Formats: sequence, structure tokens, C-alpha cells
Amino acid sequence: MELIIFILGGIFYGLTELLYRGYTHWTMVLTGGAIAFTFYLLLPYLFELNIFLAALAGALIITCYEFAMGSVVNLWLHWDVWDYSGRPGNILGQICPLFTWYWFVLCLAFFALVKYNKIIFF
Repeated sequence: MELIIFILGGIFYGLTELLYRGYTHWTMVLTGGAIAFTFYLLLPYLFELNIFLAALAGALIITCYEFAMGSVVNLWLHWDVWDYSGRPGNILGQICPLFTWYWFVLCLAFFALVKYNKIIFF
């Protein structure tokens, strides 16, 4: 089941980036898989939180993964997968508040769908 969660998360994350930017990078598929697996492990705890706090936690988890991956692929390996250095509030060009906001909104929708509609994915 864990592998399925990882694969589905990677596919969703990659498709989300394709829709937003028109392209993606294979490292984003790995990042999405890791994020989905983290959510899988934390979902029982996240469901105990107010939905807005759960969405905030989710957005921060995603942002932390993006910072970690960006630090490796962009800063260390110099692959230049993305660069947010032109965005306000960015940290080392790897993350910025605008995208954390986008992740918050997506997490809010996800948690609302799963929590209140009693959809069980696993």
C-alpha cells in the first residue's frame, strides 16, 4: 500500500506542476511521492486538528520538502530546476510564501474532501 501511495503522490505532484508550469522534472515526482507518504503516515494526527491547522501543517510539510529538494537539485547539484529568487519573501530562491499559500489552499481542499466526505484512500 505504501508504494501505491508514493506512486500516486508522485503522479499527482508531477501533474500539478505540469498544469501550472507546463513542464516538470523527475525529482518533483519523487518529492510528491515522499510528501504523499508523509501525509499517509500523519493523516490520523492531522485529522485530529482543526481543518485550517491541518491545511497549514500540510502546506508547511510540502514547503519543507520543496526546500530540501531545491537545496539538493538547485543549490548543490546546480540543475536549475526552479528559481524563486525573484519572488518576494523567498528563501535562497527555493521556496516563497506565494507557493506555500497555494499548497495551503490545495491541502484545505484535500482535507475537506477526505475528512468531511468520509473518503478513505487507505
